[in-house]
Amino acid sequence: MRPDQDRSAAITEPVDPDVEFPGARRESRRRRNGVLAVIAAGGAAGTGARYGAGLLWPTTTGSFSWTTLSVNALGCLLIGILLAVLSEARTAPAWMRPFFGTGVLGGFTTFSTYCLDIERLISGGRTGQALGYLAATVLAALVAVTAGARGTRRLLAPPTARRTR
Repeated sequence: MRPDQDRSAAITEPVDPDVEFPGARRESRRRRNGVLAVIAAGGAAGTGARYGAGLLWPTTTGSFSWTTLSVNALGCLLIGILLAVLSEARTAPAWMRPFFGTGVLGGFTTFSTYCLDIERLISGGRTGQALGYLAATVLAALVAVTAGARGTRRLLAPPTARRTR
């Protein structure tokens, strides 16, 4: 890119409105605190839902954690749907993405527990099962977020655009 070119012209993907770029005006402290409060409230809801899933479908120590894998895949599917809806929407409240994306779904998915499960399987001598769990979770998460985003974009496309895809 030449120095005289506008850097914003090179961006082809949607830009996260919460990311500050060099030279951008800093948010006020009140706005930042509001965003953090929205994320915290969403995170409380998401972690509560994940905890409930663990109570409904408990995993015995040292075994394959189908619950964690399912929660992470479902969370990724919902993140794909949410971000597709928000990127296609003309207007959406500013709190929606931080509350649902970062808060609720960030709290609902549990990749830290996934890592802990892998460590426990390896420590218990179940290396093959740990590697299978590692691969299955990554694959399920990628497929889910892709399916959620693509499927939602297809549903939101005008009827004429849907026929040509």
